Amino acid sequence: MAVARHETGALAAGRALASQVHPVFMLPPLATSLFGAVLAGRFSPAVAGLHAAAMFFAVYTAHVKDGYVDFHVRGEDDDHPLTVGGCRAALVGAAIGFAACTVGLWLLVGLRAALLTVPTWVIGYTHAPQLDLNPVGATMGYPTGIALALLGGYYAQAAALAPRVLGLAGVFLVLLTGIKIIDDEKDYDYDRSIDKRTVAVVLGPASARWLAVGLLVAAMVGVVVLTVLLPGIPPSAAGAAVVFGVVAGVAVRAESELATMLLVRGSYLFLAALVAAVWFRPLT
Repeated sequence: MAVARHETGALAAGRALASQVHPVFMLPPLATSLFGAVLAGRFSPAVAGLHAAAMFFAVYTAHVKDGYVDFHVRGEDDDHPLTVGGCRAALVGAAIGFAACTVGLWLLVGLRAALLTVPTWVIGYTHAPQLDLNPVGATMGYPTGIALALLGGYYAQAAALAPRVLGLAGVFLVLLTGIKIIDDEKDYDYDRSIDKRTVAVVLGPASARWLAVGLLVAAMVGVVVLTVLLPGIPPSAAGAAVVFGVVAGVAVRAESELATMLLVRGSYLFLAALVAAVWFRPLT
């Protein structure tokens, strides 16, 4: 069975399969999973590795399925490195890898850890062509996956959920939803031409941008509020809101492509600042 569309051989197949690993979208779920483990206050490398690997397979599934649907089913994309058979083989392999990681979490932590992990794969597999047909699914699928990665990474270590991780998961959900709304603006004309109902298409670019800005502000305010209300989040975590706020203040004035680039990188800084605050607790 041919795996790669443009070349033959094992190396070509490997390159085609590896092409579906997109670091910009792959690293945040893995990093968020590990942040959840750090936030739990205890760290088992084996458990943390299993959960992070499960997040990898879930996001890989989303990338392969999205590319398969957009190119082989809908004909929206101009090209794709994998054949139909290659896409199916990649999906099966990713599903097996995800299942192995989930079973490992079940054995090492418990059934609830496995059950909290499973929805991330479901979101990845159903992103296209189910979730991306409506504004909520198209916009909040990835942010929901990130929030679940944080909750699952925490639970895998602590075998419980605490208010601090639930609050931060909500912050990530709101923050990334705002970024995704701005990201979808750049495809407004094309999405409108194919009746794809993103938030920008439904509300219009101007209203969608105002909604996105409101969500970003709400997320930053939420971090500060959490540092006041929840003792498990150190006061220095408020610095993460300041770091992201500086980037966002510049980004929201830019056109959608540049704004998205800045906000995504700003979200990396936001997560790094949170990790540093929780790990080192400089103001404690």
